[in-house]
Formats: sequence, C-alpha cells, structure tokens
Amino acid sequence: MELPALKLPQIELPFDVPTLLHPPIDHFAIAIPVLVLLIEIINLIAKKRAIGVVSFTLLLIGMVAAVAAYLTGTVDGKEAFDALTQAGQDELKEHKLLGTYLVLASGVVVIFKLLSAMIQRGLMKATYLLVLIVFVAGILKQGKDGGELVYEYGANVERVQELDSELFDAQEELDELKEEMKSTSEKAVEKAAEVKEALTDAVENAKESATEAVKAAEEKSAEVIEAVKEKADKVKESVAPSAPEVEVVPQKREEPEVATH
Repeated sequence: MELPALKLPQIELPFDVPTLLHPPIDHFAIAIPVLVLLIEIINLIAKKRAIGVVSFTLLLIGMVAAVAAYLTGTVDGKEAFDALTQAGQDELKEHKLLGTYLVLASGVVVIFKLLSAMIQRGLMKATYLLVLIVFVAGILKQGKDGGELVYEYGANVERVQELDSELFDAQEELDELKEEMKSTSEKAVEKAAEVKEALTDAVENAKESATEAVKAAEEKSAEVIEAVKEKADKVKESVAPSAPEVEVVPQKREEPEVATH
C-alpha cells in the first residue's frame, strides 16, 4: 500500500546537521517506543502511577528522537541519493515518506497517552495501546527498510561514497579528455586547411611559372628563328656576287633539207 505524499514544513536550524548521525539516533527512535510498549503491558498488571509517568517521559524523549532521526535522515539522504541506483533512490523516497508519517504519529501517541491518563476508562486505555502498537509496528518496519537501504543499496556506506568520488573524478577526467580531443581535432582541421591552402598556392605558383616559362621559350624560339632568318639572308647576300655570269648565245636553227626527186 502506497502512502499519500506528505511533506513537513522546512525547519531552519541555527546549525548544520553533521552527516552519518542518522544511524545512532534512529536506534533510540526505534528502541524507546518498543520499551514504552513493554512498560505499558507490564503496567496493565502492576497499575502503578509512577510507571505511567516513566512511560510518558519516555514517549516525550521518543518523540524528540523521532524528529532528530527525521532531520539527520534528511541530511544523510541528500548525501547518499546521487550514489544510489534508481531502485535505491525509489526506496529512499519511500523511507523518507514513512519517516514523515512516523514523526507525526509520535506526537499522536503522546496525545493519546495524555488522554488515557486523564480519562480513566478501559476503552481509552485500549485505544491508546492500539495506537502505540501500530506506531511500534511502523517504527520496526522503518528500521527494516533503513537496513535494506544500507546493506542492499549501500546508502551512506563509506566504500560506496569512495566509489562515487572515484566515478566523479573519472567523469571529470573523461570530460577533460573530450575537451582535449575536441581541441586537437580543431587544430588538425586548421592545420589541414593551412596545408591545403599552401598546396593551392604552390600549384598556382607552379602554373604561373610554367606559363611564364612557356612564354619565355616561345619568345626565345621566335628570336632564334628571326636570327636564323637574318643569318640566312646575310649568307645569301654574300654568296650572290660571286656567282659566275653565264652569257646566253642564241643558236641558229637549222632547217632540214627536203629531197626532191
């Protein structure tokens, strides 16, 4: 059966509650109501007023112990919450909810004790004992659930907190490594861009150099051809005057004799 959600008003204390005080305090919060129930059962037979006074005093101490257990449990619960598994966190929430009801129930038990002392009737005393028994049953269940939180889920166990601290440190190192990898990747991209730009510039320079070389070669070829032509013309000019002049003498044409018989 799931209890309805219930939240007590936030109590501002003038001091900080130390951690790990919950285990010793909740032992008193559990033991005192059980002791009161035993005393009340004995007083059913003894019927001593002094025993009733002792029972009422113990109930007041038990109520203070219940409030102290709630406050220290809240502090320890916050400390242990993040280190627990999902199941452990759900168990811790249920444990806190039942503890809230038990704090209020401790005050109800004190009220019924006062009523049973003021109204000397068997029905009132029986009602008080019934309320006390239910309260003790709830306290014992709360103690059992608290033990499960410690032994099954490792709540506020020093080794679990050490592992949680180590896990936190490892997470920080992982985040730092991711940042370094990201920075290295960005630098590599920048370097690749620089290399690409340098290669592009080198290719452009090579193209320009090749173009200039081709133009220079063409110009040189044109100059060589022009020089060769000039040289050839000079050779022709030097050779032309020394060539022998040949006089052409016309030859007389001889006509064939025609025989007449």
